[in-house]
Amino acid sequence: MSDDKSKVGADRKRISLEEDYERRHWAERFGISEARLRQIVARVGPMVEDVARLLHG
Repeated sequence: MSDDKSKVGADRKRISLEEDYERRHWAERFGISEARLRQIVARVGPMVEDVARLLHG
């Protein structure tokens, strides 16, 4: 069963790095590169709130 791409970011509390379209969505939302997104998630974990806190203080 394939992912339903119409539900991009359906879980707005958690960042998924598994699918290309999910990485693009979150990188665009935060205005950063996908590589930077991976670094941040590796540092603080996949929760949107934690990533936002790191980026925006």
